[in-house]
Amino acid sequence: MSPQLNTILLIATAALAGAINSVAGGGTLLTFPALYAALGSSPGAGAMAGVLANGTSTVALWPGSLAAAWGYRHDYRRASGWLTWLLAPSILGGLLGALLVVNRPDAFEALVPWLILTAAMLFALQPRISRWTREAAKADSPESATAARHDLPSRRKFAAILAFQFLVAIYGGYFGAGIGILMLAALGLMGQSDIHLMNGVKNLCATCINIMGATVFIIYGQVRWDLALPMLGAAIVGGYAGALLARRTNPALVRRAIVVIGFSLAAWYFYRRLRG
Repeated sequence: MSPQLNTILLIATAALAGAINSVAGGGTLLTFPALYAALGSSPGAGAMAGVLANGTSTVALWPGSLAAAWGYRHDYRRASGWLTWLLAPSILGGLLGALLVVNRPDAFEALVPWLILTAAMLFALQPRISRWTREAAKADSPESATAARHDLPSRRKFAAILAFQFLVAIYGGYFGAGIGILMLAALGLMGQSDIHLMNGVKNLCATCINIMGATVFIIYGQVRWDLALPMLGAAIVGGYAGALLARRTNPALVRRAIVVIGFSLAAWYFYRRLRG
């Protein structure tokens, strides 16, 4: 495939990923494999192909999470009592996850099939996770079933949620697909029931994670700027178009398509690894 055609396909993939992120999330499951395939065929790429694909994908898609976080800016003051506590583990975890990628490229390369499989499973289980979270939150705090809560849970429970957020952020800095599902589950267990506030907090934490990851990848030179910049522009356009179409699109159908793509890609990468 010619470099020009390859770039066009990557731009189209980024636009589609931006639109999917606006509707249901999961854009990384499109951009990362596309970049991995393109960069893996480059001479001398070796074990760094996966790291370079991850870094380029992160830089190309992070403005989308920033735009989404900005869209919920008016909701944050309702969580001013606890929101800042979630930002610290998001920043530190995102930094640590990205550093693990650039310092252990061989390990990341070996984990690629498992990372894609994990992300696909998260999207497949998203409805059950959401239902289980709502039921657990109602059982723990019955009043949350009828009114949105913005206060803190018990100290012990909130400490556990902060620790969980740190682990989610490490995964987010390392790979990232599916972190939104995990963060929404944690917020539900906090007793939150306002979906707009929950989405806003999720997007703000994801922005912190992605910015730290992008910063590390840029500093370590693990970004193909000739691909990242046009993909970044395409992702913004796709995200805007996706936001306009979101009300007419069934997120469940989009999620199912992402699940099928994710499991198919995981099977392909496992097959490749078994074949050596």
